[in-house]
Amino acid sequence: MTSTERTTALESIAAEVRSCTRCRLSTGRTHAVPGEGSPDTEVVFVGEGPGQNEDQQGRPFVGAAGGLLTELIGSIGWQRDQVFITNVVKCRPPGNRDPETDEMAACAPFLRRQLEVLDPALVVTLGRYSLGTFMPGARIGQVHGQTRAVDPTTGARDAIAFAMYHPAAAFRQLSLKETMREDMTRIPDALIGARQGRDSRATTEPDPIGRTEPAVAAEAITTVEPPAVPQTASVEPAGAPDTDLAPAFAAAPDVEPVPEPTLMPADPVEPEPIVPADSLADDLTEVLASVDMHAIPHEPPPETDQMRLF
Repeated sequence: MTSTERTTALESIAAEVRSCTRCRLSTGRTHAVPGEGSPDTEVVFVGEGPGQNEDQQGRPFVGAAGGLLTELIGSIGWQRDQVFITNVVKCRPPGNRDPETDEMAACAPFLRRQLEVLDPALVVTLGRYSLGTFMPGARIGQVHGQTRAVDPTTGARDAIAFAMYHPAAAFRQLSLKETMREDMTRIPDALIGARQGRDSRATTEPDPIGRTEPAVAAEAITTVEPPAVPQTASVEPAGAPDTDLAPAFAAAPDVEPVPEPTLMPADPVEPEPIVPADSLADDLTEVLASVDMHAIPHEPPPETDQMRLF
């Protein structure tokens, strides 16, 4: 959304606020008070509701409390028109009483839409009713000057809340003015932390489902093989720097190839019959069978190594 688009959207919301009749507060107002400030800011200050001066002028924080808030903003080197200032309820409660639950509920959609348009990194809560919107259950005396993540349902979808006392409280208890000054000095660091949190979450978001990319480009993979000796191809990781290994391979002397061992044939299913080592043994047996053994002196044949084998 551009700055012009945000300005247009905020003006549209402000027009609705000025004509709103959703709750009883509309019946006693002089002017509704939508809020004001920079459409391009990262910081939104949210108070409780308009007072008498705000009701007369239609602007937020223009009375004594507003003067103190402007002073506090200036104490850290900022200007009022660099932030956006608004309230939980947009019309003055009679006699400056506390806003009722139904009145805050009636105005909640306006505040939510404003925050959706501004998308702030930091929401500064001013007083307990604003604190209850962004830090439910917290007590201002315990959490002032501290930060917590904001529930996205408030409209500030990725923001940090920073808790402060309402400036009007400093007029009832003077010591709170110094407390507010000290808390205000922490806001720039809180804004930096909020920015860093948004950046880190943006960079760690997973890729959309179904999007796949190769981890290493194909052209980045190289294979190095020596010229003569069979080697297992080596794969360098993508982006790995060149080493001196490749020149060493290129300068290596020729090596005689290692002959592959002769594989033994597999054993047959049925063992072959054992045969005499001398292939003439069968022929000799047939010749002897045809000779008259009584005509030849019977002497035992000489024992040979070949015969001892069987």
